[in-house]
Amino acid sequence: MAAIGDRWGLLILRDLVLGLRRYEDFRHSTGVTHATLSDRLKHLEANDLIERRRYQTNPERFEYFLTRKGWQIAAVMPVLAQIGDRCDVSGAKGPPMKFVNRKTGAEVGWGFFDKKTGEQLGAKDLAVKEGVGADELVRWRLSHREPG
Repeated sequence: MAAIGDRWGLLILRDLVLGLRRYEDFRHSTGVTHATLSDRLKHLEANDLIERRRYQTNPERFEYFLTRKGWQIAAVMPVLAQIGDRCDVSGAKGPPMKFVNRKTGAEVGWGFFDKKTGEQLGAKDLAVKEGVGADELVRWRLSHREPG
C-alpha cells in the first residue's frame, strides 16, 4: 500500500489498467486537483509502478505507462471492481465494467483456490500463518489476533 500511496494512486492505477495514459485524462476521470495528481504521479514513478514517456516537446507533455511491477499490482483492480459489483457500490443495474479474456472474450472472475487440491475457497476459508519473511511486527499481529 505504501507504494500506491492513497486512493488517488489507486485511481490512477485503475485508469492506467483501463488504457488512459495522459495527465488531463487522469484529471477528467478522477476529479483530482493538479497538485495532488502531480504528486501522486511522482510517487508512483518513484516506486517503480509507472514510467513516463514524452510524447510532445513544446510544451513538454508525457504519457504514463505501467511498469512490470505496476502490472503486478494492477492485478488487484479487477478484484476490487468485482467486489464493488457484489456489494452494489455503483447502484447500477449491473456491473459498470466486465473483465474478459483478451484472447477469447470470455468473462473472467477471481477467487481463492487450494494449490494442492484445486478446491475453490471463500475468504472465510482462509487462515493466516507466519511466513519465512515475517518480522517481529508480523509475529506480534498474528499472536494478538482474536479467534474466529
